[in-house]
Amino acid sequence: MRTPLRFPSALAAVMGAVLALMVNAAAVAVATPNVVEIDAKLVTSGQPSAQALAALRKEGFEAVIYLAPFSVSDAVKEEPVILAEQGIEFIHIPIPFGAPTEAHFQAISATLDRLKDKRILVHCQVNMRASTMVFLYRVLQRKESPSVAYESVTRVWSAQGPWKVMAQSLLQKNRISFELY
Repeated sequence: MRTPLRFPSALAAVMGAVLALMVNAAAVAVATPNVVEIDAKLVTSGQPSAQALAALRKEGFEAVIYLAPFSVSDAVKEEPVILAEQGIEFIHIPIPFGAPTEAHFQAISATLDRLKDKRILVHCQVNMRASTMVFLYRVLQRKESPSVAYESVTRVWSAQGPWKVMAQSLLQKNRISFELY
């Protein structure tokens, strides 16, 4: 004799799994391109709109590090004011896309260290600057596996040109054997 399938319990299990995925997705509900949640305290992304910036406190963010110059076409010029009105610390470390340097990385690293107990959004225009610099921070400061940390970069891009050269140079300087791909 065959046991009848229990569709209500199977459906409940599927719905429970879907709900769990929705709750996890809601953990980073920032309306911005290329959002990558590194962990509960650290998120990278492309440029949030003014409306998305105005909702960051509701998402639990306490600090924002912006890595693109304000001269990029989609920069939100009033970003510092929008964040200050919410009590969110704003740090601007502008990196020309064609000229990232070790000094830029050192400034970002020191800022991330100082803010380590806060929920931080690191963003730029597309999440190329942010993902690469946070990759380096995770590997060089947090001592995370380069292959694991680089997966967050590849969700957005594969470092190219001066970004790849700068990142490889810093990895080599710190005796970390990993080839960016």
